Formats: sequence, C-alpha cells, structure tokens
Amino acid sequence: MDYVFMMDSDSDLPFDLKEKYDIPVVYMPYSLDGKEYFDDLGQTINHKDYYDRMRAGALPVTSALNEENYLEYFDPILKEKDLLFVAFSSKLSSTIQAVYSAREKLLEKYPDRKFIVVDTLSISTPVVVLALKAHEKYRAGAPIEEVAAWLEENKLRAQAWFTVDDLKYLKRGGRISPMAAAMGSMLDIKPVITESREGTLVNVDKIRGRKKSITYLADKFFENEPDHSALVILLHADAPDDAAALKDMILTRDPSLNVRVDNVGPVIGAHCGPGTLAVTFMGRERTV
Repeated sequence: MDYVFMMDSDSDLPFDLKEKYDIPVVYMPYSLDGKEYFDDLGQTINHKDYYDRMRAGALPVTSALNEENYLEYFDPILKEKDLLFVAFSSKLSSTIQAVYSAREKLLEKYPDRKFIVVDTLSISTPVVVLALKAHEKYRAGAPIEEVAAWLEENKLRAQAWFTVDDLKYLKRGGRISPMAAAMGSMLDIKPVITESREGTLVNVDKIRGRKKSITYLADKFFENEPDHSALVILLHADAPDDAAALKDMILTRDPSLNVRVDNVGPVIGAHCGPGTLAVTFMGRERTV
C-alpha cells in the first residue's frame, strides 16, 4: 500500500488483531502509584491485578500526548508513505489538537504527502469495530480518500452501551455529583451510558441492580440493529462472569453474530473503574 492505516491505544484494539492486520498504534500514557506506563494493548499488563489495585485504592492518572510525541510517531511514516490516522473522539480529550499540530508541521516538511485524520467521535472498541470494517477496504487496495470517506460516513454507526459497577469512578471524573454517587450506591443504581452523536458520553438511564443492567445492555444492542457483517466486542473491567452472561444473552437471541470478549484497557479503565461492562458494535446511526 502507498499509505499507512494507523490507530491509537485508546481504541482498546485487541493485540491479536493489531498483529493479525499489522496495524501501527500510538501508545497512550497513564500513571499508577507514581510510575508512568504506556497502554500497549495488554502485552505487559495483568488486567485483573490492575483493577484489584484500583479496588484497593490506587488512582490511575491518564495524560495526553503532546505534539512532539506525535511527531516521533508520524515522521518516520511520512518520510516513506501517506498516512490515515483513525483518532478517538475530540470531545473526550484535547489530544487530537496535538495530532493536528503535528500534521500541519509534517505536511510543511513533506508537501507531496497526504495525511488524513479521522475524528471517529468514539473511544474504546467502537473505534475498533468501525476501523476493522474500513481496514477491509484498505487491505483490498482502496485509496486513502475512499477509506477516509467511508469512515466519516459510517462513524456514527459505531455504538457503545455500557454500565459501571461502582459510581465512585464517575464521581471522581466529575460525571456525577458526590450526592448522586452516594444515593446511587445506596440504592444499587447502575447507570447506563452511551456515546452520543457529538462524541460525548451521555447517561441515558438508571437501572436498579446489576442483572437488570446487563439485560438492558442486551436489549439496547438488538434495538440498535447490529450489523451482522461486523465484529461485536464485549468489554469488561475484571468482570468476566458478567461478560459471559451478556454474551450468552446475545447469542441465545441470535447465534449467527460474531461476538468476542475483551478487557477494558488501563487508560479507559482509569475513568470507568473495575466492574465496567460494555457492548460495542456497528448498527444503525446513533440517535442520542
């Protein structure tokens, strides 16, 4: 190919798929107990240990890459080829501004190159299910403009519906008030959150009880008309039994779907906390 198809690790791209399709990835940073790490898609992290440390009181901190970091990733590629970069939502981090700054400098340095950035308006595996469908076109030899256009036209079909097990992590991130967190925990309230058309996270419902919240995710999945030609990814933050229950609910209703279960990565997990459970898929366009 005369261009490179690239992603970042805030997509939670499963490492086996990165290897299978040879997709270059920008690794995003996080800190735990004062030590900096990079999210390398699970190569060097024990996910259970990570979430157990959070349960014990550890508070991971995430940070954005700067322009220089992106120049280090992008410059070697632009020396040789054009670049299509599939980025996570601009509404959830300022990181993409550093991507745009690096892009501007590199296009001045390499004026004959093409460097397209697609703001997917998603984070975590909705980016993956979208990107994998686009990557089929890439592997078939479609030009960079065609693949970028397909991503833009279909990005609102990438959906995530998820619930958290402990409200304190949403409280810490400022997404709910301390009073709402306290009352919700007392009443065993499980919020259901989705990614909006604008690329933000929106609390769409409050379900009482974990089992009911899992059933709600399955119902929302089918309500939004999943694309049978695309992968369905169930994500969990050290909640394998709940993920298995959700998978069973989905496949009982439609065994023809291609469903896999993966871990929430450390950067995303720092914000949603252990026990998070999500269904991510390509479906109809988001309505929220």
